[in-house]
Parts: sequence; C-alpha cells; structure tokens
Amino acid sequence: MPIDQQVLTNTKAERIRRISELTNRKHRQKAGKFLIEGPQCVREALTWQPQIIQDVYVRTDGADPDSPIASTALGKLAGEAMEERIHVHKMTQEVEHRVSHDAQGVFAVADLNSCRDLLGRVPQTPHPFLAAFWQMRDPGNAGTVIRSADAAGCDAVVLVGDCVDIFNPKVIRATTGSLFHLPVLAMDERAFFDLCRERDTTVLAADVYGTEGKPPVSLPDLLRNRELVEGSKAVLFGNEARGLTTELLDECAMSVSIPIYGKAESLNLGTSAAVMLTTLAMSSRIETMGSR
Repeated sequence: MPIDQQVLTNTKAERIRRISELTNRKHRQKAGKFLIEGPQCVREALTWQPQIIQDVYVRTDGADPDSPIASTALGKLAGEAMEERIHVHKMTQEVEHRVSHDAQGVFAVADLNSCRDLLGRVPQTPHPFLAAFWQMRDPGNAGTVIRSADAAGCDAVVLVGDCVDIFNPKVIRATTGSLFHLPVLAMDERAFFDLCRERDTTVLAADVYGTEGKPPVSLPDLLRNRELVEGSKAVLFGNEARGLTTELLDECAMSVSIPIYGKAESLNLGTSAAVMLTTLAMSSRIETMGSR
C-alpha cells in the first residue's frame, strides 16, 4: 500500500483531534482504538501484531508533499508498514506534537478490541510461569514490569483486581514493545486463583513480612526447592503502596522475600519484579542446562 504523499499540517483537523483524544481512556473505549508512540513500540507492534495496526504516521522534514521522511529509521518503519498493507501518513512536527511529545517522529493507531483479544489468550504451556500484579496503579510501573516479565521469559502477565489500563500510552511506552510479545490478562482475585488451581500452578507471594503463621522464605532459600522452581508457578506482587492483603497472602502457597544486603530500606515494585522473575528464570534454566 503506497504512502499518502499529502503532508498533514493542520493541527486542528478533525482526524488529528480524534487521535489526540486517544490519550484518554474514555475516548479509547468509545473509539475502539489506542495509540502506540515511538519507533521501538511501533516497530515491535509491526513485527509481532501487524494485524492490529490501522494507520502509521511519520514526521517529515517540512510541509511540502515532496518533503522526505525525517530520518532513515522512520523511513524504514514506513516501509515495513506498507509491506503489511497499512496506511502510512506524513505529518509535520507540529501535528506530531499536537498528538504526542513522546512519539519521536512516529506513532500508530491500532484496534483496541483486536489487541485485547490477542493479549487475553491464556497460555497453554505445560508448566506456566506467570507474573501477577494486584491493584497496580502506576502506568510507568505497569510498563516496566511487563518488560521485566517479557525479559524473564514469563508465559503471561496477569493484572489482578483494579489495575491501570494497559492501553494507557504511558504504559505502552514503558513496555518498549514488550506489550506485543506476551499475553497480558486482566481478571479479579477469584478468577486468578481459580486459574492457578486449574493449571496446578503454585502461587508465590512477593512479600517482605508474610503472615503470622506463614513467615516469608528468602529467595535464595527458595531456589533450593528444585521441584518448585522448575514447576508451574505464579509470582504475585502487591500494590505499590500497600503490598498484599492478609487475605491474599493466605491464598498463596508461601511468601518470598528478596534479601537486602546493603542499607536500602526496601526495593520498589519494578526492581523487585525484575530481580525475582529473572532469578527464578535463570535458576530453572541453569538446572536444565546442567542436566544436558
């Protein structure tokens, strides 16, 4: 599909106004569309889920129809989109900034319901490794932990309870494209524990304190339990400010804490998720490699 040679210059045009409104959750739901900003996120979406993308917008060097695309990298993205038969539009920097100051020259408009259907597929792997987050509210944290779960090779991310909207542009930017690599499920607390029971998946609570009858196990000590490390497991992380409730901790098989060897009082959610998920992933793979 050829690129539209007309350069979009009018920041007040109806099309541009509608796209800029996609930063608002209410407007995303009404339009059934969402925004993907930045070269890396657009590239990953084109690579892994091109069917969800409706239009790609790239910045040019000027308002003239013959103006070249602003950089070779953006031109390559435009070419990839056209190969997938996706509409590509040129725009000025003023139009880009009317929509987003974080797009770095390119953004895409994608179908929200199609993407939600793809993300909502429960993985059918024989020994799932799930990263679950309860009442996670911060968009930056959400994007960071999805990226960490992707890097650790998790089979899915599960957002449990009332969490941030994953189609928030801040979430998508923070994933740097990982949102398009693995399922991201949303469900309530009961549905999460039911899913884990159905898949014979052990739920580990990432928690410093545990409960009175169930004190936390240190992560290094947990790694000695090879059956657990190599089996089906879900790690449940709590709300950024409040952690996990006693009721949720009681539902989990055990609580696991990350030891702190220096003077830091605690670790934030993003760091905790990266450390625990990657440690479990490396531990299971080291054992597998050693047995070959």
